Amino acid sequence: MDLKQLEYFVRVAELGSFTRAALALNIAQPALSRQVRLLEVELRQNLLIRNGRGALPTEAGKLLLAHGRGILHQVERAREELGRVRGSLAGRVAVGLPTSLARALTVPLTRAFRAELPDATISISEGLSVAMQESLVAGRLDIAVLYNAQPSAETEITPWFEEDLLLVQRRPPGLAEDPPPGPIALKDVAQLPLVIPSRPNAIRMHVESEMANIGSRLKIALEIDGVSAILDLVADGAGCAVLSRNAVSSSIRPSAFSVRTITAPVLRTKVSIATSSLRPATLTQQTTLALIRQTLERTTRAT
Repeated sequence: MDLKQLEYFVRVAELGSFTRAALALNIAQPALSRQVRLLEVELRQNLLIRNGRGALPTEAGKLLLAHGRGILHQVERAREELGRVRGSLAGRVAVGLPTSLARALTVPLTRAFRAELPDATISISEGLSVAMQESLVAGRLDIAVLYNAQPSAETEITPWFEEDLLLVQRRPPGLAEDPPPGPIALKDVAQLPLVIPSRPNAIRMHVESEMANIGSRLKIALEIDGVSAILDLVADGAGCAVLSRNAVSSSIRPSAFSVRTITAPVLRTKVSIATSSLRPATLTQQTTLALIRQTLERTTRAT
């Protein structure tokens, strides 16, 4: 049994699609299909049910998927153990970060990773918490930092800290904040035009839920998926935003904005670190996990 063929099959089965698996593996789809078919011929079993919507594992495929994950994990562990013999860990780690934290975390995390794991590689992507949690289950990510993560049998979620959400407004040119603007009640935020991400963004869903609890509704000026774009629009006068302090302080021009604490109720979002419970973490992934925690601690202390 060829390990590459096994890896290809596992990725197709996890992602439920030859097209998505080919993109994730960075190979041509016909080549991927051919290798999986050769594996089926060798094992004399149909491993996947192919249809217009994708590919699902057969009973034999489910059995091989369970074994395949374990085999590939052991191979990765063997590589790591051999790396330890020569004094370093190797392998690739895929990390997902929410956009509002990515700017603050990416540079210090990458710097720490290179210093601690010079023979390993790290891939960092930004995304919505809902999508990143799905990517953990599918195997596209190894570790993700999530907002308001939903419990799941396929993921291990470790709550890390709570972050206040603030009203972000344009600061008029030349206006000094002395004293800074005071708190604002959530019912008053409901009267302001908001530039806010579309569903199912975790912060959007949280703000919407809390407003519903007090009998209010969002007044949406624009739906924009992207923290940088939202801040650009707020600076341009398109409306206000509800974001974390990190999102503002790590922006290109934090002085362009005025932030106010939201009260009645205070809005807080939970930040968690998540991994897949389907695949045990490799030593490289465990070290990266520790580096993410250290970087998060330093970032939150700084803000």
